[in-house]
Amino acid sequence: MKRKIVIGSRGSELALWQSNFIKKELEKKNKSISIEIKIIKTTGDKILDVALSKIGDRSLFTKELESALLKKEIDLAVHSLKDLQTQLPNGLILAAVTKRHPVEDVLISKKKGTTLQSLKENAVVATGSLRRKCQLLHLRPDIKIEELRGNVPTRIKRFLESDWDAIILARAGVERLKMQKYISSFISTEEILPAVGQGALGIEINEENKFAEEILFELHHEPTYKAVLAERALLRTLEGGCQVPIGAFAEVKSNGLYLDAMVGSLDGALTFRKKVKGTKAEPEKLGKNLAKDLLKAGAKEILAEIYKTTRLK
Repeated sequence: MKRKIVIGSRGSELALWQSNFIKKELEKKNKSISIEIKIIKTTGDKILDVALSKIGDRSLFTKELESALLKKEIDLAVHSLKDLQTQLPNGLILAAVTKRHPVEDVLISKKKGTTLQSLKENAVVATGSLRRKCQLLHLRPDIKIEELRGNVPTRIKRFLESDWDAIILARAGVERLKMQKYISSFISTEEILPAVGQGALGIEINEENKFAEEILFELHHEPTYKAVLAERALLRTLEGGCQVPIGAFAEVKSNGLYLDAMVGSLDGALTFRKKVKGTKAEPEKLGKNLAKDLLKAGAKEILAEIYKTTRLK
């Protein structure tokens, strides 16, 4: 008799793609299990008419899934790692991180080949991310920003029906849903740093579930894990979330671990950015130290002002 495993997933097309991907990978490697996907609606899925930065909950897309894990109603929760808060609830662990998809953001416009630089003066670009807004305005202060929420297909549909000039999305989500025909250009990480954990999937489990931990071992990608550990330590030290313009990208290379990070003001006028190299053996130390450097350089004042404005602190 096969052992049943239940994966908890949000109901969006991308979340279901992610959960089905994990399901197939686990089934390939374990013939003795049967897997069911249980859809769980999160707070972030219910509140679609308010900017993420104004809701103020750092577990918008995870809380209900984590509650199901703690009650042992599900065995695994599959997250886009950028949605997973850096401090997990007691009793839960991050059991596996998958190999990362390319991390860049992409520009979607109605003309193929359009780039951030070639957008017309005073172009209108829609995004629901303060991180993207900050870095975009730093590069192009003339651009007008419109608020955009919803899942990937919904955002693309809204754009196609609008008079906006472009929208910005994560490359991973667009390509996983096979919607790459809409991509006008890739935005390099030199121009816009991604969100912490962007492109990677994180699988969260109840720490008592040793069977789940065991079967997930083969899906775990250690280089990606080292990289996101550094990014998440940076974010945790900065006490950031989707309410704050913070970008980071860590890469494991043969000669060490590189971490590039930025903190910026809401209007993009002021940004602090630094890249450091450290040892692969201590990723969290690297992230923590870079966060402290950014705070000393002036990011502390920016963050204090943002928290005061949004009343999150």
